[in-house]
Amino acid sequence: MPVSPASPSTARAINDRLALGLLQSEGPLTANQLKQLTGLSRPSVADLVERLQGSGLITVVGEAGAQRRGPNARLYGIVADRAHLAALDVRTESVSVVVTDLLGAVLAEASAPIGGGAGTGPAVEQAVALVERTAAEGGVQRLHTVGVGAPGLIDPATGDLHDTSSLPAWHRRLAGALHERLGARVLVENETNLAARAERRDGAAHDRDTFVLLWLGDGVGAAVVLDGVLRRGASGGTGEIGFLPVPGTSTLPSATSCEGGFHSLACAGALRELGAEHGIPEPGMSGADVVRRAVETGEDAFLDAVADRVAVGAAAMAAILDPGCVVLGGEVGRAGGAELAARVTDRVTAMSPLRTEVRAGTLGGAAVLRGALLAARDAAQEELFGPRAGH
Repeated sequence: MPVSPASPSTARAINDRLALGLLQSEGPLTANQLKQLTGLSRPSVADLVERLQGSGLITVVGEAGAQRRGPNARLYGIVADRAHLAALDVRTESVSVVVTDLLGAVLAEASAPIGGGAGTGPAVEQAVALVERTAAEGGVQRLHTVGVGAPGLIDPATGDLHDTSSLPAWHRRLAGALHERLGARVLVENETNLAARAERRDGAAHDRDTFVLLWLGDGVGAAVVLDGVLRRGASGGTGEIGFLPVPGTSTLPSATSCEGGFHSLACAGALRELGAEHGIPEPGMSGADVVRRAVETGEDAFLDAVADRVAVGAAAMAAILDPGCVVLGGEVGRAGGAELAARVTDRVTAMSPLRTEVRAGTLGGAAVLRGALLAARDAAQEELFGPRAGH
């Protein structure tokens, strides 16, 4: 069956979106550069530039070329303050927030302890007020989209955090309160999934369409990206590897607790206890601190024992998914770095016939916040640069 040609309005929308995508990825461009990169005729480029300027999406941001004068030298760029965004990294007892323009330039950022036994309502108020203050410090009157990264399961049908007794109640109330107070679109995503998004866009998995991010922190989890698509599962539970039954624990996990699963082998608390057996921890040191100290001082026996534990989870993901690449993230993954990743690679290679490279995450503690910002930015640009962008 023959395909009907696109209508003039559809063709214009496609051209506008193409040009906006180039301005987003390449930065400011002249009309001639847009012509070369899009393959459109000069009149078509002139029309789309006029449309996008008229709708407030692009503007002249400078001049290029040796002469630096005349219409051909004008550089067109996306209007960065067309919309403002916020990203939140929600911890059990704290929140970090960053406020940016539409292109991701940071305008203000802050972190603060939240909760402290104050109750659900006051904790929510503290978090929302932190976002409002940070936006005001950045000179932002209205936020268009807010991305929130938090621990826990996200219901794929509703986009809400699952009700679970292991997380503070204020986590589940926060998204609704942000939307009500700020009038912004609020997107909530699991922290590990956001870290994977950031590592794929800007970090250790930038060259991979298929990989697993293994999150090692106070809790353990995994994000699964197959053929460029984040996989969530029927209930949003893909990657809940903390519940994986493994050898080396004294019990089995249950429907209400991951104690006895891979969590009990590889979470930060378990690794701190393992460090104590090797005489490493000092008072106040976290599991990640212990791993970092071991890397700095060359505690080979301890690092080998940590790698043995982490490899159990990495090999399980390799056996089921064959991702070819596992990225170690979270506080412990960051602390172990390339040294831990190399040891885990050796063990997975010995345990599995499936070739699996283990890499250290490169974004460190900023991965969740970076992923939340990418989610907010992509959603805002999808809306603003949509089919009617130049109309």
